[in-house]
Amino acid sequence: MIQASAVSFCQNLGEMLNQVQYRHDSVVINKDGKFVAALVDARLFERIRRMQARFDALCQRIEAGYDGVPEDEGMAEIEAASCHGYPPATAFPAVKFSAD
Repeated sequence: MIQASAVSFCQNLGEMLNQVQYRHDSVVINKDGKFVAALVDARLFERIRRMQARFDALCQRIEAGYDGVPEDEGMAEIEAASCHGYPPATAFPAVKFSAD
């Protein structure tokens, strides 16, 4: 993985594109010391998009499965499942299980 400032990235855009396209490398772009973007191979980007779509669909199915279930009961069920080798429910704070 290549790290570059935004200025350096702009100045060396052609070389950066070659690194990604032909060497299947990735470029992380920083601006003012903060990560702001990444340049990745198009095949990897499509794979990420497919995985995101599958994850979103799974979240919707889980949410629909818990529709109408009080939050405390749903969380208790998830916590019980975590005792069987699954990660704890707190590992997924963005997934909402209540019908609110």
